[in-house]
Amino acid sequence: MRKYLAEFIGTFFLVLTIGCTAVKTGGGVIPPLAIGSILMVMIFANGHVSGAHLNPAVTLAVWLRGRCSTADVPGYMVAQVLGGIVAAFVALFLIQGEAFQVSEKRLDVSRALVAEFCFTFALCYVVLNTATARGTSGNSFYGLAIGFTVLTGAFSVGAISGGAFNPAVAIALVIMGVTGPVDLWILLVGTFAGGAVAALAFKFINPEDT
Repeated sequence: MRKYLAEFIGTFFLVLTIGCTAVKTGGGVIPPLAIGSILMVMIFANGHVSGAHLNPAVTLAVWLRGRCSTADVPGYMVAQVLGGIVAAFVALFLIQGEAFQVSEKRLDVSRALVAEFCFTFALCYVVLNTATARGTSGNSFYGLAIGFTVLTGAFSVGAISGGAFNPAVAIALVIMGVTGPVDLWILLVGTFAGGAVAALAFKFINPEDT
């Protein structure tokens, strides 16, 4: 239960930051910096308890890599999604709906899929190599590396796909009206596929790291 609560708290603050910066302002330099920073500090805060996945796609990648038990996967994912949902409603309350209107703009399927796949792959690949690999065991930079990966992704493709890189965030974006419900599948497929392929790539490149 401690692990699941840590995942809930970390994901909650990640999504709350997205709602109160990126969604409210609609873009600019501050949101990616804030999002990358809150992810970094929540990883450092919760890493010793749960591994601080804070993302169902990361949990999938870590499980495929062999560093998360099958029994923990459902609990992790449920805690992450619940954290994102609660944070979305808190953000709606804090902003008082001033910036939350259901988006009428549809995502370009192919571009959004590629964007979400590429940067979720990058995120999960960085997680696996900095937080689970023998060669980087015990390092003190893993949270910074992971946070900066999300920051980079938000700057790079946020305007194309919304920059979720996280199924829990994708669901929250729909609740907050940033993404239409009909486009949710694009974000879910792109993020989960990116996580799965990242795990396969890690195992291929590091066959001895089991």
